Amino acid sequence: MSLEQVEILVVLAVTMILFVWGRFGPDLVALGALLACVLLGLVPGSAAFAGFGHPAVITVACVLVLSRALQVSGVLAALVPRFVSTRRGPTVTILSLTALAALLSSFMNNVGALALLMPVALQVAARLKLPPGRVLLPVAYGAALGGLVTLIGTPPNLIVSGFRAGPRAGFAMFDFAPVGLAVATLGVAFIGLVGWRLVPRRERAGADTFDTGAYLTEAQVTESSSLVGRTLRDLSAVFEEVDAQIVGLVKHERFVATLSPERELHVGDVLVVETEPASLPAVLSVLGLRVVTGASHAAEREASEGAPRPTSPDVLDLTLTEVVVRPDAALIGRSAKDLQVRTRFGINLLAISRQGRRSVRRLRSEPLRAGDVLLLQGPVSSAAAFASELGCVPLAERALHLPNRRAAYVTTAAMAGAVTSVSTGAVAPAVGFALAVLVCLVARVLTQRRAYEAVEWPVIVVLGALLPVAGAMESTGAAALVASHMLEVFAHGSAVAGLVVVLVLTMALSDFINNAATAAVMCPIALGAAAELGANPDTFLMAVAVGASCAFLTPIGHQNNLLVMGPGGFRFGDYWRLGLPLDLVVISVAVPTLLVIWPLH
Repeated sequence: MSLEQVEILVVLAVTMILFVWGRFGPDLVALGALLACVLLGLVPGSAAFAGFGHPAVITVACVLVLSRALQVSGVLAALVPRFVSTRRGPTVTILSLTALAALLSSFMNNVGALALLMPVALQVAARLKLPPGRVLLPVAYGAALGGLVTLIGTPPNLIVSGFRAGPRAGFAMFDFAPVGLAVATLGVAFIGLVGWRLVPRRERAGADTFDTGAYLTEAQVTESSSLVGRTLRDLSAVFEEVDAQIVGLVKHERFVATLSPERELHVGDVLVVETEPASLPAVLSVLGLRVVTGASHAAEREASEGAPRPTSPDVLDLTLTEVVVRPDAALIGRSAKDLQVRTRFGINLLAISRQGRRSVRRLRSEPLRAGDVLLLQGPVSSAAAFASELGCVPLAERALHLPNRRAAYVTTAAMAGAVTSVSTGAVAPAVGFALAVLVCLVARVLTQRRAYEAVEWPVIVVLGALLPVAGAMESTGAAALVASHMLEVFAHGSAVAGLVVVLVLTMALSDFINNAATAAVMCPIALGAAAELGANPDTFLMAVAVGASCAFLTPIGHQNNLLVMGPGGFRFGDYWRLGLPLDLVVISVAVPTLLVIWPLH
């Protein structure tokens, strides 16, 4: 093993560890891996950022913009009533909704397809009297399966296409369809007919029936409150009567987590109260508390000292709205205070629900994370504006964008034109979809600002940074070395066994790291395995494409899994119950189909 091979393998190992650890974003990890390769001389400095100009990266960015155009134009809204009806029972309804998710995600971003269908899924769950997760998780997995069908269905397909060499470099638009359709069809059928029953029952409903203890609200002690001068010991029975409990206290701008039963409450103290939203009005009125809004700390202090304060609508007159934070949301890592939600949108952040553990620090200063469910107080239109601008999905049947017939026609024509031109080979994928984006921008379907916001920049950085790293794996011979050892241990010279090993390893990696990163890492190894076995490289690349999109065992493997975690009330270990059988279905369908459509020799 040469020094260069050792260096690239060490960089790769550290990169994988950091991806799994999750302390840093995948984009930062990928960029660090690229710069490490440059400093070690594994990637020429002049070619360090060549990956950002790769056609696959440009195509991914364009498809993300077109997905947003499909959402905002309302072109997809008419499909939902045609596919989904609860009159035919849960099995047929869930099967139909999962199939619709797969269909949409074949031509648009997976997360966009799920975001479009989440409110419908929650409504279906309520009508069928099912836990929300039993509808949400099938839809999330259906969207992931649909990405297998076309070149643009998911970023890993574009990455895989970029690694194909030979006279017909790159795969065509529907080269993925024979294998992808077989896997998606049987996968969706399994989910709809059997799989949804395997999803754990996690009772978590809408904004009017939240689980007790799921939400934390900050409420300030006012001058008229009956709590002034009383100890926490005295108040335990009072709070029990209104189905609430105190889990924290903010005093003089400092959070107190360890509460002494003898501590007295004073005017201006801020209680962190755990309660159901349905009980919130009673808690406020009976105990003489007021919800802490997005006003400044100074304003709260003045209010507690009796100074005049701006009047705000009474909590009883306003709507409580739930939204879930998307993985690509602009508000991730920022707090309600940073976002100035009350000043900008006229709404209050009342509570945060975060699965896995509850946060009892100051809600206004708590950095938000992907998958958090936020409880907003304010007019429906203001909550919708907040969700639309900052990247949240409303958990109710409420459109954030009014359908626009002209925009729908333009978007449909642009998307159809791009798919047709790319499929016939008239233009390269990057060119065809860039032209479609240009048409949508000129026609004002999207503003330029919205177009840039639609691009998931972390995904773009991961792709652009890891492509040169993957190239270094090939050029140093490290990929061939890894493939040789892997095949020696597991495949024993069998091309079929080698194909299964590549598929399973890719699926395992995708459960813990970004699917685009998985594809970029596994493609050189797959090509090395094919060369070692004297097999068709296309077969092994297609196996990587399938495996990279099948992250069904954990909430962190795919953005869709994380997006449904909060609304579905899931825990980390809930996903494998449906995910593991679904993985077995994928393997049992994908391997024989690959061998027929893409023969090994």
